[in-house]
Amino acid sequence: MAEFNVSTRNIGSVDIIELKGYLDAHTAPQLEKTFNELINSKKFKVVVNFDKLSYISSAGLGVFMAYVETMRENNGDIKFTNLQDKVYNIFDLLGFPMLYEFFTQENEAVKKFGEAE
Repeated sequence: MAEFNVSTRNIGSVDIIELKGYLDAHTAPQLEKTFNELINSKKFKVVVNFDKLSYISSAGLGVFMAYVETMRENNGDIKFTNLQDKVYNIFDLLGFPMLYEFFTQENEAVKKFGEAE
């Protein structure tokens, strides 16, 4: 099975999810668990850092679609940052840039939440 790791940390009121490895149907439940934990803790401002993610499948993409509405209904959002070109191209092909904000640097995404407050 391909390597995958999810870790979280926070910067102020924003939670950072760091992804590493391969996000696919086998590993997506780990990311779902992280989102559920954030929601249960009433944390709705999320930046996902893809710096160390090397692959994402449709199942992985589906996780973000499943949770973005809950985040937005609670005055939060999911923002994406540090994507490798091959990962960004998958998001772009499926029209995600029309639904989500993408940033080259994590601090830009975090700052954007501060501007919305």
